Amino acid sequence: MASRADLISDGDQRRAEAATPKLRSRKDGAAVPLDDVDRKLLNLMQGSFPIAPHPYRHVAGLAGVTEQEVMGRVQHLLDKRIIRQVTPIFDTRALGYSSMLVAAKVDPEHPHRAAQVINEHPGVSHNYLRNHEFNLWFTIATEPDSELGLEGTLEVLAREAGAESVRQLPTLKLFKIRMDLEMEGDTQALSSATEVKAPVELEPQPYDERDIAVIRALQGDMPVVSEPYVPAAAELGMSVEALLDHLAAMQERGLLRRVAAILYHRRAGFSANGMGVWNVPEEQIYDIGCRMAAVRGISHCYQRPTYPDWPYSVFTMAHGRSKEECDAVLDAIAEQTGIEERATLYSSTEFKKIRLLYFTEEFKDWERRHA
Repeated sequence: MASRADLISDGDQRRAEAATPKLRSRKDGAAVPLDDVDRKLLNLMQGSFPIAPHPYRHVAGLAGVTEQEVMGRVQHLLDKRIIRQVTPIFDTRALGYSSMLVAAKVDPEHPHRAAQVINEHPGVSHNYLRNHEFNLWFTIATEPDSELGLEGTLEVLAREAGAESVRQLPTLKLFKIRMDLEMEGDTQALSSATEVKAPVELEPQPYDERDIAVIRALQGDMPVVSEPYVPAAAELGMSVEALLDHLAAMQERGLLRRVAAILYHRRAGFSANGMGVWNVPEEQIYDIGCRMAAVRGISHCYQRPTYPDWPYSVFTMAHGRSKEECDAVLDAIAEQTGIEERATLYSSTEFKKIRLLYFTEEFKDWERRHA
């Protein structure tokens, strides 16, 4: 039987390269002008890209344009670095990966040195410099069979990064995780509430070797073609119909959230993100968390642990076209919920932002080098 290492293919290498953060020049950081059709398509590609043989045809019908125009515009938006990638979004916790948000206190004069060390771990998908005493905030995940585990990995990272202190902020309750940028609405639309939903279950779900093979074949950039699932189906030796049925079943089991376009925030016009953290009374956390998560301009909403010097139990990530717009979204939440004690942490530097790749050899390679 072939080992996992033997199964690494050229496709895996391509997908790994696609997930590697690249340095961007200043000229690539500014927003790019979009017309009304672009904005409509960006909304649809984030939330209405179906698991179907011809997904672009479905999007075209919703947008009132041809399939060819949709694919042409999506490719143009990829080339202009407004769309980062069109990709399946798998659920980290459902797959049994251990993950958490971490706040680290590192040398404020040279935070990039610590960030570089932390970024080398393949499970670090986001890493930002924020305006707080704990200045480096990153998310990290470790594989189900990690020898170090999450705690051991953090010990190594803290030591090698020279962190003075590290605060672990695991998710206690997940109210929302859906990164959709509202491309057509204004500040009022971002501040408005949609349907209030119950928190998401976090328990790992069962999966098998076929699920792993499907994940490894599909993760990363999907081609912008009329039948984008064909290459992965061929790699897996499955019919497209069988692959789509399998993906639908993975979605029902919670392993797959959706297939969607992921955007470059700043290039799409959303130049600011503010992490609003709230001091919510314990007995109100469930109700308030659900209501905060329903706000359109909030992409992530979690309950996290508090500390003697950190009373904030509910975290909300707001995205806006300016700091003022983020503030307006968070101010609207305060007005709607009556929760006024909050802090807002803005990111000043994005050190890393990638889509996590699952079941690759990079995790074990890192542990061999650092454990």
